Parts: sequence; structure tokens; C-alpha cells
Amino acid sequence: MTAIAADSFPFNTARPGVTAGAPNTLLRLEGVAVMLGAGFGYQLIHGGWPMFALLFLVPDLSMLGYFAGKRIGAIAYNTGHSYLGPAALAAVGFAPHIPILHALALIWAAHIGFDRALGYGLKYAAGFGVTHLGFKTGR
Repeated sequence: MTAIAADSFPFNTARPGVTAGAPNTLLRLEGVAVMLGAGFGYQLIHGGWPMFALLFLVPDLSMLGYFAGKRIGAIAYNTGHSYLGPAALAAVGFAPHIPILHALALIWAAHIGFDRALGYGLKYAAGFGVTHLGFKTGR
């Protein structure tokens, strides 16, 4: 039996903590599913689409953290682009039933799903382009 080198696979990034190949594709498809599901949920709660459009890119303000350096930038970006934030926001809105919190959580989740579908994953402190979904250049 012949051993196959790990770096001989066509999609291997040869970097720990970074997905490639089929797992990367599945994670991107999950992003599409979250984006569509959040959009459908937003429609079900009768959210206003102008508000959706206005707030959709707000999580990207977290990129301003990169002005304080790569490490702070990665922390800020990951805080704004983790599903934990919208999940917590939605949970806070359930007990007292605050519909605007549900709407904001769905917009936030849709944004994260959109970014993940495009391959913008959670960041490592090495730089904006080094993510759990692979490497993006040009930033």
C-alpha cells in the first residue's frame, strides 16, 4: 500500500485550522442555508425590507477593529460575525417578546450567512485574509 502525502490532495491548504475541499463547500452551503432561512424568518415576522437593506451591512463595521491592529481586528470581526451574537439577541427578545430584537437578530444572521457563503470566514490574528474557510487575498 502506498502512502499518500497530505499535501498531494488538490484542495489541501496544508494549514491547520483551515477547511478545504468538501468540508469548505459544506460550510459555504450552510452559510447559504442560514442566509435563506433568516430571510424567510424575517418575512414570516413581517419585517420591513427597507430596514433589512439598511442594516444588512452593519456587522461589517466590526472591520474597523483592524485599525487597532490584526489581533484586535480579528477579535472585533469575529465578535460581529459569530452566530452567537444574533442567537443571544434573539433569546433576549423572547421572554419579554420584543419583536425588533428578533428582526435585528435575523438580519444579523442573514449577513453572517451571506459572508460565509462568499468564503469570508472567522479571522485569525495573522491577517484579514486568513480565515477558517481558507485564504482570501487582496485585503
